[in-house]
Amino acid sequence: MREDIRTVFENDPAARSIPEVLFTYSGLHALWAHRVAHWFYRKRRFGIARLVSQISRFFTGIEIHPGARIGRRFFIDHGMGVVIGETCEIGDDVVLYQGVTLGGTGKEKGKRHPTIGNNVVVGSGAKVLGSFTVGDYARIGSNAVVLKEVPPHSTVVGNPGRIVKVNGKRVDKLDHGNLPDPVIDICSQLQRQIDMLKAELQGLAAEKDKLLKEKVKDGGSV
Repeated sequence: MREDIRTVFENDPAARSIPEVLFTYSGLHALWAHRVAHWFYRKRRFGIARLVSQISRFFTGIEIHPGARIGRRFFIDHGMGVVIGETCEIGDDVVLYQGVTLGGTGKEKGKRHPTIGNNVVVGSGAKVLGSFTVGDYARIGSNAVVLKEVPPHSTVVGNPGRIVKVNGKRVDKLDHGNLPDPVIDICSQLQRQIDMLKAELQGLAAEKDKLLKEKVKDGGSV
């Protein structure tokens, strides 16, 4: 519990005192309640486990399934709307912001939620959906929708999520072939069509000016 409190101070500059953290940080309350629920879950007391998690959800606005496995120094900033699924596994030193969903994509059985590595940061409103791994030290931008595996030390943004940095270096556009973004593709096609239309209009305008000049030169009326 001392480590959890220290984690709050390390991640939130707004934290001023231990009593403030103890009584007002819903992310901390949700984490402690989850540990109780997870203990009952491991003892196969599923009903009590779910009851504890639902009471915690009512008071904190954070829903963590009792089956989720969470590492040390886990921090949820603000936390309202955070959802963590049953088979989700979270490593050490992970930070989640409000509105994050670590969920599944359907009704499949078995492992259906993501595995989050160590030192991962997931921005506000991001959705990480499916049974895959988010590598260590990855960064997921706000409102990103991640449906595929994320390599370590990479940054993911957008919907659907695409890798924009690996090891601090910006990824070349050609490296995005395995992460298609239909919105960007459509915008690129529209831009090409607009450029073609501009070129045609400029050509027609130049031809019109040429004809007008020739007509004036020949003494005709405009």
